[in-house]
Amino acid sequence: MPRYEVTIEKDACDGIFACLTRDPRFVEGEDGLATVDPDADPVYDCEGEVTDTDERVVATFDDDRIDEAQQAAAACPTDAIAVREVGE
Repeated sequence: MPRYEVTIEKDACDGIFACLTRDPRFVEGEDGLATVDPDADPVYDCEGEVTDTDERVVATFDDDRIDEAQQAAAACPTDAIAVREVGE
């Protein structure tokens, strides 16, 4: 199964939250911008590593839901979200 990384660049995020409707792991953070919370998905028990700094959010997953993350990234009108495979 591919391992993939989701990155949200906070300076590019405008808090439009189009990503939230594509992937339930995307949520509104305390700063009013998008972030990733693996526990926010009500359907799947999801595990992932999330690092949230002043500049960006980086989440790494090794599940089969890369398509959902890519749909969330494609929905972002400011291109603040990137998804890339980082290995097996």
